[in-house]
Amino acid sequence: MNREDLKILKSVFGFDKYLPHQEEIIAEILLGKDVLSIMPTGGGKSLCYQLPALIFDGITIVVSPLIALMQSQVAQLKLLDIKAACLNSSNTYEENKKTLNLLEINKLKILYAAPERLVKEETIELLKNKNISLLAIDEVHCVSQWGHDFRKEYLKLDLL
Repeated sequence: MNREDLKILKSVFGFDKYLPHQEEIIAEILLGKDVLSIMPTGGGKSLCYQLPALIFDGITIVVSPLIALMQSQVAQLKLLDIKAACLNSSNTYEENKKTLNLLEINKLKILYAAPERLVKEETIELLKNKNISLLAIDEVHCVSQWGHDFRKEYLKLDLL
């Protein structure tokens, strides 16, 4: 069996082996299955969608309510030479425009965005013709803890 995932785990992320449960989660994602993963902080959740993003042909969209997390993840991915960006309210207009342009010309592998940004009509229109391989909702505990009272846009993510 071709274990492209193990090659990427080592060559891109620098790990010799998976943390507990990562391998099973990634295997299910690579099979195209929906996965709900609940892991502790530091348990390696991000790798579970970042690694498949590098195997899939299209783009991975990561929904995150936390700007600091988005920025940290994107900075880390860029250090690994992975084409990643985020759309959020802390970016300048020019930064968001650059990200949207990269998305338009298929130059991103991973896009982080808040639910409010993703459900905007112009974002949905832009994504309609994109090859979206994976939709990951990071920090999903925000949904279960506060639900639509926290961010009503989570109820609209089915539009994607």
